[in-house]
Amino acid sequence: MPFIVVALVAVLTADVLLLVHPPQERAGLSEAPRDVRPEQTLLAQQQPQEQSQQSPPAVTPVAPLQKLHKPNLFVLTRKPFTDELLRKVAALPGVRALELADAASIVLDDKRVQTLGVDPSTFRAYTPKVTASSDALWQNVAAGDVAVSFVLGNDGGLTLHRRVQGPAGQLRIGAYATTGFGAVDAVVSKDVGRRLGLPHDNALIVSAPKAASDDLRAAILRVLPKGTQVALVNPVIPPERQQVTPREWPAGSFMTGDQLTAALRAAVSKLGRPYVWGAEGPETFDCSGLVQWAYAQAGVRMPRVTHQQWLTGPQVPYAQAQPGDLLFWRNDPTNPAYISHVAIYWGEGKMLHAPRTGDVVKIVPVTTRNLAGVVRVSPVQAAKVR
Repeated sequence: MPFIVVALVAVLTADVLLLVHPPQERAGLSEAPRDVRPEQTLLAQQQPQEQSQQSPPAVTPVAPLQKLHKPNLFVLTRKPFTDELLRKVAALPGVRALELADAASIVLDDKRVQTLGVDPSTFRAYTPKVTASSDALWQNVAAGDVAVSFVLGNDGGLTLHRRVQGPAGQLRIGAYATTGFGAVDAVVSKDVGRRLGLPHDNALIVSAPKAASDDLRAAILRVLPKGTQVALVNPVIPPERQQVTPREWPAGSFMTGDQLTAALRAAVSKLGRPYVWGAEGPETFDCSGLVQWAYAQAGVRMPRVTHQQWLTGPQVPYAQAQPGDLLFWRNDPTNPAYISHVAIYWGEGKMLHAPRTGDVVKIVPVTTRNLAGVVRVSPVQAAKVR
């Protein structure tokens, strides 16, 4: 899986940093590696004794963390980004910083996982502060480990230090590191990426903290080739476009009684089905896969992952929750702001959800620990979320 080696090459405007591969990296050359032993932190813990006897791999040291860049859009193209295309994006109003990456879906431990190949020294600045600040985490990635999201590790059963089978042999789970980019659940170094066969330079992370994300998304789609996909990450929504309560939404914005009944009946028909990370039904599910499948039976097009489902309607107080509303939690210590779990409110203080690996779809009492909020689904809004 070839990864994006990104180095600062130009300041195209007073505010825009353009990150691209150095020429020698694009030619497949790199500086002679140094012998560096991966460090240890809570996110990148010490190896079990039987593995610690192995000689540490020779790797280039990871650069210290500099300024953090909050990502706002994630762009995926069919062909590698050229310098010309990068300049077009960098010139758009509001764009502050860009980071290239390699993106593809690979199989880890029989699970299909959306994976990024990155330069740990530069990519770390676009991740949540807890993750970005861990020198040990990024040094382990540079040393050849794979960092998986907290959800994939905790709910999907990919525990720290475990060795999993990948497309080109085994990889060690070296850290939990939720990046916050859509459905991306694994990160590796560019060198590991080359071995795994990731495409080159087909993903771009855009930081534009003062630009309306919807408007910038439309502008990016205009300047990039047909087939480009742009997902919102930490979307910036101008105050005049924000709607706070269901009362402010137009009549007919929400699911009808028949739709709610259909979604709840669909969900309850799957009681006892196993949780499988990444599964979308009809016989196995993860938490957001169950929501997407059940609401589809009611004719509602829901996005796939939890943090996108969080954007499918207005938030309501838990005391006003109604059957069919969605409950969300923030359980991820590597990204405390990240929405990491979703359930369907069943009524009378109970919820229906797919919990984690080793468990099944069930109805249980609602737990309010780390509860992020309650969302009332709007089919029109749900269909717009990207």
